[in-house]
Amino acid sequence: EKNLKLEEKITVLQQQNEELRARIEQNTVITRQLSEENANLQEYVEKEVEEKKKLSRTNEELLWKLQEGDAVSPVKLPPTSSTSFYRCSSGNTSPAKVRTLRR
Repeated sequence: EKNLKLEEKITVLQQQNEELRARIEQNTVITRQLSEENANLQEYVEKEVEEKKKLSRTNEELLWKLQEGDAVSPVKLPPTSSTSFYRCSSGNTSPAKVRTLRR
C-alpha cells in the first residue's frame, strides 16, 4: 500500500515536472521573441534619433543661412512711388502673371 502511494506520488510529480518543462520552453520562446522585438525597437529608436539630429542640424544650417543672407545681402526694392503691383485674379504670383499699373 505504501508502494502504491509512492508510485502515485511519483506519477503526479512526473506530470508536474513535464508541465513545468513545457512552461519553461514556452517562456523561452516568448523571451526570444521579446528580445528580438526589443532589439528591433531599439534600432528603430536609434534611427529616429539620428534622423531628428540630422533634421535639427539642417534646420539650424538653414536658419543660419537665412540670417546670414539677410545680414550680408539685403534685398532692396526699387522705389514704387509711380508704380503699384497687383496680383492677377487667378492668385498666381509668378513674375509672368504680375502686372503693373501706372497711377
